[in-house]
Amino acid sequence: MGGRMQARRGELIDVLSFPGFVVERDGVLTYRQDDGGCELTVIAAGQRHTGIGTALINALRAAVEGRIWLITTNDNLDAIRFYQRRGFRLRRVHPGAVDVARRLKPEIPDIGHYGIPMRDEVELELEPAD
Repeated sequence: MGGRMQARRGELIDVLSFPGFVVERDGVLTYRQDDGGCELTVIAAGQRHTGIGTALINALRAAVEGRIWLITTNDNLDAIRFYQRRGFRLRRVHPGAVDVARRLKPEIPDIGHYGIPMRDEVELELEPAD
């Protein structure tokens, strides 16, 4: 999950302060809505490859209207793969945004998953179903 306090797009947010869904003790998803759609702020499943994450995304899709978007980091290849397989598309890359986020949350590591330097935020988006 990356911790309760997360830095993204130059803002430090408490991801557990937003509405969300819980799958018993196995998963949680929180989100916040604005005029531009719905930001998925955190998703965490107790066990991977069990369908919990997909169920949480489907619950969010049923609960909100408009586009759903999220931010992850350039090193989080597993998350990027997960979201793309569920219909999300790469929307933007924010070069150097993680360096800015470290000013708000210094404990963000320099090196992330798979030994990849963590530098950029990647924005993914799911357009509403027709």
